[in-house]
Amino acid sequence: MSPPRIGITSDFDGERCIVAIHTARRVERAGGLPVHLPCLPSVAATCADRLDGFVFTGGDDPIMERWGVPTHPKARPVHPDRQAFELALLEALIAHRERPVLGICLGMQMMSLHAGGRMDQHMPDTDAARAARHWGRLIHRVTGDLGWGAFEAPVQSHHRQAIVDAGRLSVCGMSDDGVIEAVRDPARPFYLGVQWHPERTDDHAGGQAIFEQFMRTCSERSRGAAHGPAATPPAMARTTKMM
Repeated sequence: MSPPRIGITSDFDGERCIVAIHTARRVERAGGLPVHLPCLPSVAATCADRLDGFVFTGGDDPIMERWGVPTHPKARPVHPDRQAFELALLEALIAHRERPVLGICLGMQMMSLHAGGRMDQHMPDTDAARAARHWGRLIHRVTGDLGWGAFEAPVQSHHRQAIVDAGRLSVCGMSDDGVIEAVRDPARPFYLGVQWHPERTDDHAGGQAIFEQFMRTCSERSRGAAHGPAATPPAMARTTKMM
């Protein structure tokens, strides 16, 4: 059986789509086929329809005017085309709730904002003491339940922004200094966002194990689609395969 095809979002500088190799390596190591995605909102629905799972990667800061508030002057806004593509993809995935989704850093923030959440755009303005503790340490201990049992691990998380309200998602992981570090939708097979970088975390539980669980769900869903009673008839197969 072919490996699950995993769409990985890319950064964008206005001319080039830019991807870091770490996430693709983790996906490949866990048994998936990495597929890097362009920042083209027009292809979001097709991607949601034809790929088996998605990783929303880290990056710069959300453009908050989309949610009716000004972007903080100290923020480093993501390219508008990248944000437009990722929001279009999240919206398209509502019709494909069976597709596993993993959000990393910016990816978690986009998932939370898309679900009606709120974000602290600059923690030094709202809680200077906590911001100093969080920003001053690269490694944090996170505890919670990511959907497959109790979780506790040291993770690589170093950010000045934080989700303060996950909206329709459930908070499922907190750092030892009180920052929301993981959110999920328990009504979906795998819809998890983490604030840290599992692709760069050495600890197995906080790193590769997340990709393995993600890929396990992708494989199960892919097998179910291939062998279930509602499998696509051969005459229509051309419309559901990647070109």
